[in-house]
Amino acid sequence: MPTLEKGPGHAAHARDGGRGGYGGEGGDGGDLEQSASAAAYEPGEGTKGIGGRAARFWSARRVPAAIVALLLLAGTGVLLYDVASVRAGRPGMAWRRTLADELASRRLDDTALTVGAAVAAVLGLWLLLLALTPGRRKLLPMRRDVPHVRAGLERKAAALVLRDRAMEVSGVQSVQVKVKRRKVKARAQSHFRDLDEVRTDLDDALDDGIRQLGLARRLGLSVRVRRPGKKR
Repeated sequence: MPTLEKGPGHAAHARDGGRGGYGGEGGDGGDLEQSASAAAYEPGEGTKGIGGRAARFWSARRVPAAIVALLLLAGTGVLLYDVASVRAGRPGMAWRRTLADELASRRLDDTALTVGAAVAAVLGLWLLLLALTPGRRKLLPMRRDVPHVRAGLERKAAALVLRDRAMEVSGVQSVQVKVKRRKVKARAQSHFRDLDEVRTDLDDALDDGIRQLGLARRLGLSVRVRRPGKKR
């Protein structure tokens, strides 16, 4: 389903990517068993609409942030309680005394310390990756044709629309469409007509369908057409 989000916008210009060629596979003048195009066109640069450049949607990542916050809160609370207990004249908690003794007596090349440091480093890198990447890979940003409004289209919804367009092509018996972040892959079966002709019509239909989706970035297109397998 399309997703709308308000945001600041500024005037800009629109630009579309170009369309490239395609190649086929088969025999010399005989019946083709499979026809494929590596790319009907190469993906172009991100376009800018009236409302400004459409960037990717950022995920709030509430679950990782909540887990980290709860762990830090629990650790800080236990540590402060132990410090207050020591200040009040009571002995410190056994785990803190044991941890201090272990850190003071173990060597830096100890296996347990190495494994613990590696785990801490991996967790830290994972948190940095979550903080620096937008996420929400299943949501494709659309052109910002209206100021202060951001729209996004789910990849599954885009694949469903393109699949319906592909099934309207004469000769197509079945088709599978997968929409990636940068490319659309279509795998079709044709039970009549020449495979090259079916592939050409599919290229045109899907090219027009991708353009009508109104995405901010032109997606590449890969089409493969083959005959249905013989039933045993």
